[in-house]
Amino acid sequence: MTRSGSRGGGVDVVVVGAGPNGLAAALVLAGAGLQVEMYEANATVGGGARTQELTLPGFHHDVCSAVHPMALASPFFRAFDLPTRGVHLRQPEVAYAHPLDGGRAGIAWRDLDRTVAGLGADGRAWRSLLGPLAEHWSELAGTALSDMRRPPAHPGTAVRLALRVLDQAAPWWRARFAGDVAPAMLTGVNAHAIAPARGVAATAVGLVLAALAHAVGWPIPEGGSQRISDALANELRRRGGRIHIDHRVECLAELPPARAVLLDVAPANLLRLAAGRLPARYARALRAFRRGGAACKVDFALAGPVPWAAPECAQAGTLHLVGSSTEAVAAEAAVVAGRHADRPYVLAVQPGVVDPGRAPAGRHVLWTYAHVPNGSTRDVREQVTAQVERFAPGFRDLILAEHVIRADRQEAYNPNNLGGDISGGATTVRQMVARPVARWDPYRTPLPGVYLCSASTPPGQAVHGMCGVHAARRALRDRFGIRTDPLALVAGTPAG
Repeated sequence: MTRSGSRGGGVDVVVVGAGPNGLAAALVLAGAGLQVEMYEANATVGGGARTQELTLPGFHHDVCSAVHPMALASPFFRAFDLPTRGVHLRQPEVAYAHPLDGGRAGIAWRDLDRTVAGLGADGRAWRSLLGPLAEHWSELAGTALSDMRRPPAHPGTAVRLALRVLDQAAPWWRARFAGDVAPAMLTGVNAHAIAPARGVAATAVGLVLAALAHAVGWPIPEGGSQRISDALANELRRRGGRIHIDHRVECLAELPPARAVLLDVAPANLLRLAAGRLPARYARALRAFRRGGAACKVDFALAGPVPWAAPECAQAGTLHLVGSSTEAVAAEAAVVAGRHADRPYVLAVQPGVVDPGRAPAGRHVLWTYAHVPNGSTRDVREQVTAQVERFAPGFRDLILAEHVIRADRQEAYNPNNLGGDISGGATTVRQMVARPVARWDPYRTPLPGVYLCSASTPPGQAVHGMCGVHAARRALRDRFGIRTDPLALVAGTPAG
């Protein structure tokens, strides 16, 4: 298909926001031969996938996301093929670890058999729960990352997931386990959702992530998450797209005339950009969209590796620092209720396990998030440090420098993280489907040619690009009459 060109001095497509979803949408549209102009408020592309020297020179920290199972599982990234774009995803032997008091830890090896062996009496139950999902991981990812608007392409896998979600979100969820390690591991993964940790929505998130740990792993990009964003941006430019960085859009009226406008923005920012042009009912629905719990980010520059009491934790890329399943449930319940937990859930990543170039020789970086209430103004570095020290005595002595991004300051780094919400909205059953409003087409706004493509649309949070793909599919069909599979356009197949 040939490039369509502009009409009356305008362009084919404008995309606002160069996060992973905005970049994915732009690549699909540029792949269809359309002229694409992208506007990004920050000085670098990436949104939730950026890397900076936040503490000391030579220490490279991921500003938001750090670990990327979806970079291997997402249909968009499989079509894009990161390795051929120079992005090297390094696999820790331990996908994630869950330390417990007394020097114990639950260890989720990439190897399912090894994980099962380490869980002893509960190994069989672990295999029964996660093995079938991991075996059909591609179908699982397709189901989890769909637009939630059509029957699943693989109903058998969808049913397997649904039955396990219902079982694990039920009051009797622990009945299949004899010990405390496996329940803690599962609850720790569920807590990624920043929602009631044993609720249906968090359990769905947790089971998908836990299964992917044994299927594709939880990889860490060499050099940082910025490498993923830069690869997307470079390919967009190669296809003729233009990216205007350091350009904050305050109103849709500022944009050049375009046949389609795609917005990688939060619902509140859509209201601001529309400047009163949205119908009252739709605007009310956007205002009613619930923000999610928040994160206070604490990055550490360290003189050496974290001295974990459980030795296997030294091989883990990701760690869940909260203690028992009961403690995890209580910590997340506090955040949902608008309180700070005394011992918060801390998500930690040690990139140096597979990417020693993140810090000067012999040094390390430690990436952490603590879950806090939305809008929190509290600096929780001491609580985070205490949680790490709890499972790694001597950690404090290694700290060379710290950098904190409070929840209420997250928007300065990513305008979509309203009040520190890193999930694009509260993770509830309703908001997983009616995201951000209860409409059959959640991507199309009432404004002609204007689409929403952020993580506030299905399928929601994580660096997978599929919100952008689903929105771009609709824009292609509605505005340009193109019905080509958008993933074929990502891979470079010419549009028909």
